[in-house]
Amino acid sequence: MEITIAELQKLRESEDHIEFKEAKHNYPFAGGKHVDPKERRRCVLGYIVALANEKGGRLVLGMADKMPHAVVGSDFAQEKVGELTDEIYKRLGIRIEAAELYEDGKRVLVLSVPSRPVGRLLRFEGVPLMRTGESLREMSDAEIFRILSEQEPDFSAKICEGLTIADLDKDAIAEMKAHYARKQENPLFQNYPDEQVLSDLDLLKDGKLNYAALILLGKSEAIRKYLPQNNIVVEFRMYHSMIQYTARKEFQLPLFIAIDKVWDYINQPASNPLLHYNNGPYIFDIPSFNKEVIREAILNACCHRSMLIQSDVVIKQYPDSITITNAGGFPSGVDMSNILTVNSVPRSKLMSEILQKTGLVERSGQGVDKMFYNCIMEGKALPDYSGTDPYQVCLTFKAPILDKAFVIFIRKVQDNRPAAEQLNVFELLALYKIAMRDYEGLEEKTLRKLSEENLVVYENGSYRLSEEYRNESAERLKGLNMNHLKLVSDCFQKNGYINRSFLKKVFQDMLSEK
Repeated sequence: MEITIAELQKLRESEDHIEFKEAKHNYPFAGGKHVDPKERRRCVLGYIVALANEKGGRLVLGMADKMPHAVVGSDFAQEKVGELTDEIYKRLGIRIEAAELYEDGKRVLVLSVPSRPVGRLLRFEGVPLMRTGESLREMSDAEIFRILSEQEPDFSAKICEGLTIADLDKDAIAEMKAHYARKQENPLFQNYPDEQVLSDLDLLKDGKLNYAALILLGKSEAIRKYLPQNNIVVEFRMYHSMIQYTARKEFQLPLFIAIDKVWDYINQPASNPLLHYNNGPYIFDIPSFNKEVIREAILNACCHRSMLIQSDVVIKQYPDSITITNAGGFPSGVDMSNILTVNSVPRSKLMSEILQKTGLVERSGQGVDKMFYNCIMEGKALPDYSGTDPYQVCLTFKAPILDKAFVIFIRKVQDNRPAAEQLNVFELLALYKIAMRDYEGLEEKTLRKLSEENLVVYENGSYRLSEEYRNESAERLKGLNMNHLKLVSDCFQKNGYINRSFLKKVFQDMLSEK
């Protein structure tokens, strides 16, 4: 894209993927006469490498780096621009575009640098570079790993040499066929020969089975032989401070069998108790950990895990939370800020497609929506990805209900709407954030719609939920009387403080009901 000098002068190096160099005379192309590696990097080739690794940008020669980027003129590669681009292609394998601009007879050379190829690092003298202010630094291990992971092939589609149909679990195949028949509304599917089913679902190609077949359907002995890291491990601890687990179980089973057994292990009465709630017509039980949410998270972890890293899918359960961890960071282009809006591509694409066809997981991108939706509808903390890094995805769900009044409020809202008019996850998220007094990231368009529907009110410079929610919140104060207040006052006067156990004792009757 053509650009003018006036447009270049408005750009900032730190924000606009651009690097300005005066380069009046004798600017080095590839290190020059410098001996120090750090100084050698400060050359045309070094900056091109860094810009390409940062997904592309511009290198401008002949303009000052301080705004407004005065034109000083450069004689770099004068009358040799074609040779320059050829040499860059020869060394780096990328084609740049070069443009010569002039102001008052002074020449400016603009080199437009494309992004590096997906999953590939560019190096200068063997070192992958990135920009940091005026310097060029070596990429960290985490940055390198993230880039290399971009082109990680679909491991699940790879042929598992030596695996035969005899190595597959008959019960797992039957379970897959039953799920597929229900999802496709075709009961005859259950009667199809196993080989035909495997072929139809791309698990069997040219007489050979792939790793998706092993992970989804393989007997335990076959998994141990061909893919020993394909474990799901569940650990239970009574306290977060405990290093040693209270109980632990490994599941090295075909996934069509494992998912039910893992959930049954998590869903024991002692470790997943129900909270009974009774408020007029609203009588319901909310489990500490929601079945749909946890199953979806486990299956996502299995589909998105990196098989390049020898690590199990690990589930750590506590009375108040559960954390699911899989090897490999977020897929390319996904981060914590856009996880609800970007459709990610799972590392095991074939396996994910089969789980979608059989109805075990949602379509790509919708599983995360489901997890957020359920957490909001139960008044719990949002799914927490804060433990995620380039090497692992770490997802935590909290058990406590943060706001019971909000649960009643939002259930009434949804129950009074026909299916076609149900609030979507983004609208629910906005209501949830307002209830939690978290106003960051709220979209004006969504707030306007909720306001028109009388679900939120703009008051005193901020949004709040409607009067109906405030009425539900007020219900919690019923039963509060002067006797309660006198007991609290007397305790404070006597001791100079009030501890939690005392408050719990005073308000026990209220807390047990509400």
